[in-house]
Amino acid sequence: MVPVTNQPSLPIRFRSWLFAPGDSERKMTKAAEGEADIVIFDIEDAVAEDAKPAAREAIRAFLLARSEGERTRLWVRVNPLDGPHTADDIAAILPGRPGGIMLPKSRGRHDVEALDALMTPLEMELGIEPGSTPVIALVTEVAAAMFTTGDYAGAPRLAAMTWGAEDLADSIGAMSNLGEDGAYTFTYELARSLTLLGAAAAGIPAIETIDGDFRNLEGLKDRAQKVRRDGYRGMLAIHPAQVPVINEAFSPSAEEIAEAREIVALFDANPGAGTIGHNGKMLDRPHLSRARQLLAQVEG
Repeated sequence: MVPVTNQPSLPIRFRSWLFAPGDSERKMTKAAEGEADIVIFDIEDAVAEDAKPAAREAIRAFLLARSEGERTRLWVRVNPLDGPHTADDIAAILPGRPGGIMLPKSRGRHDVEALDALMTPLEMELGIEPGSTPVIALVTEVAAAMFTTGDYAGAPRLAAMTWGAEDLADSIGAMSNLGEDGAYTFTYELARSLTLLGAAAAGIPAIETIDGDFRNLEGLKDRAQKVRRDGYRGMLAIHPAQVPVINEAFSPSAEEIAEAREIVALFDANPGAGTIGHNGKMLDRPHLSRARQLLAQVEG
């Protein structure tokens, strides 16, 4: 793990991140009352240009009507820094004390630093501890951002990284981001891998992008399980029906937890050992590290 200053921690559970449009009180309410670990009220893609001011006010009112404990899991996706809306988004949203901010189309660490510079004076004015509002960055939505995914270590506020395939395809001018088999083609698998590696280098969780086919829950289950094996710790969702599938896929099973505890206990009992035989396999220090990481997910 990379030591990071001014970096708030995520809630213990961050498996499922459900989007809800910020201009619909009904959908925000449904999302907030559901099972998602984190709900993201959107004022970027989900809200038309002329509806953004009203959406900001609706989100702030929604947040202010909730308790501090409830707001911890209620985040907001603001508009990207290369447009005209981010400062107005932050000015309207921070008084509602959201649980966190999602920064779309981040082009690198410098964008997270710019967002921090926008947020810190307002937090001080509002009596919020400066730097305490965490940020998740969408780090592959523009072509240039693919080259900066490894630069985020130590970025202020940054608590997680995720990626996007649809905006990346638009940035490139691609006709599709999927192959004939329905899977992402190489460029987008590369984006997924670079996000995972960048998050690991920064010492923060990587969160998988959305699955747009919200009716195919079996396909979602398979994909979520695969990326979890790869190292992802959660996934974005666009429909409430996806949330239980994501939560289950990213929750360690009882068998995994028991095995992790057994591995930790074995090494604790043999502190000088580099390798230990266990159930017909040789375990070394990377096995111990993975076991401790898994237990940290469920034990805090």
